[in-house]
Amino acid sequence: MKGLGVRLSIENRQSAGYREDTDFKKFTTSFASSLDLPQGSFDLNFGYQQKEFGAYDFYTPGQGYPSKEWTRTYLLDSGFNLNKGDLIIKPNFLWRRHFDRFVLDKRVPSYFTSNHRTDTYTPNIYFQKETGVLGKVGLGLEYGEERITSTALGRHNRGHRSIFFDDARDLTWKLSSGLSFRFDDFSGFGKVYTGSFNLRYEIVEQQFLRLGVSRSMRAPSFTELYYDDHKTTVGNSSLSSEKSLNYEAGYEIKKDKLLAGSTLFLRQENDFIDWVESNAGSNKFQAENIPGANVFGIESRLELELSENINLKTNYTYINKSVDDNGYLYKYGQNYARHLLNSELIFKLPFITQSLGFTYKQKPGRNGWFLLNSRTDYPLNKNVEVFLSITNILNLEYQEIEGIPQPGRWIEG
Repeated sequence: MKGLGVRLSIENRQSAGYREDTDFKKFTTSFASSLDLPQGSFDLNFGYQQKEFGAYDFYTPGQGYPSKEWTRTYLLDSGFNLNKGDLIIKPNFLWRRHFDRFVLDKRVPSYFTSNHRTDTYTPNIYFQKETGVLGKVGLGLEYGEERITSTALGRHNRGHRSIFFDDARDLTWKLSSGLSFRFDDFSGFGKVYTGSFNLRYEIVEQQFLRLGVSRSMRAPSFTELYYDDHKTTVGNSSLSSEKSLNYEAGYEIKKDKLLAGSTLFLRQENDFIDWVESNAGSNKFQAENIPGANVFGIESRLELELSENINLKTNYTYINKSVDDNGYLYKYGQNYARHLLNSELIFKLPFITQSLGFTYKQKPGRNGWFLLNSRTDYPLNKNVEVFLSITNILNLEYQEIEGIPQPGRWIEG
């Protein structure tokens, strides 16, 4: 059919695991289609994923429970993209259904088993118009609803109504700006205002300075509000929404064989949510609002074409977080990377593409770890490609979350 594009993908993965209770099975399929219309297009996308995996001590660090989890997720995303001259109209509908079954101790399933079903519905419509003096002006309306039925969380539903606005324009031939504003009315959490403002200035040809400020929020999840396994983890129905003010300043350069940039950022967090020990020595953790935190960081990246057949890609992030937390003991520790460095060399050889890279990560108060990785891609034809990927070539021992060892050498193909 003329003007119709379709893509179908199917993936199946499984492993016996790298130690006890780390086995998994994962099946994923997706269908994407796009139909050209006289004044735009219609897109329809569907996805399905089914997983079964061992979750040894992931939800209960240090407790030694051989846990098991099964999930099924359905996703439907559909919408029009209509172009009427200088006016763009985008109506869209998103639906997601998720099933989750969790057994705390698979040796004794009756000890604790939970079953959840969640549904999310989000219809919205967005209008954008080229106005000349004001640039591209956008206006959107959205309604969202979440529902959950769970043996561990009960039955709950909540919704939100939103209106949002954005504007992007060139102030001068070197200076451009972006502005956004959003109003949300959440059932149970009231009215919330968020938004952003940024500037981009071209210092000299292909070199830019960026400044930005934004305000964001996140409502607590159903798990954070209502979960209770009567053993180690309990939610908190009195939680407030997370809020943050974000500031950033950056520089970037674009040349024929070079793309590089660096950004400084500061995030002031209020009432962020984490799992902390409810009483000292109890080994029972509850979701709490942490009064405040200041997060300072640097993000840098470099992409360089060393020769016609060799490329270098490097990314580095540094984060320093100062928390006003009354000395809480966190369930997962300080779960962020103080230093994170990724670097990769890509060799474009006559018949294959070979990449060799490394990752270095270090979390606060812990020793860092270094992983060496490689990937080989070989195209059989324009539609089929085979690959061989090796992660942690040196077979090093490390733990993302303390007490939970990660895989050693991992080979996929």
